[in-house]
Amino acid sequence: MVKENEPGDESWVVAGDFGSEVDARLAAATLESAGIPSTVVKDDVGGMRPHLQWTVGVRLFVPPDLLDEARELLGE
Repeated sequence: MVKENEPGDESWVVAGDFGSEVDARLAAATLESAGIPSTVVKDDVGGMRPHLQWTVGVRLFVPPDLLDEARELLGE
């Protein structure tokens, strides 16, 4: 399941950095279809400054034991 906020478990790791939320959500959907849970994290001041996604980026987190499989699916 794709979550809106940061992962509750601090041990989750970054599977990818994206230039926009749309790209990150597409990647998250790919992972979800393969049964890999993920979390999209962005720092855009609660949506008030979406342009920060272009400078800060959007990150996709997964559980550490699924990192290799997630990166393979994402082509990284």
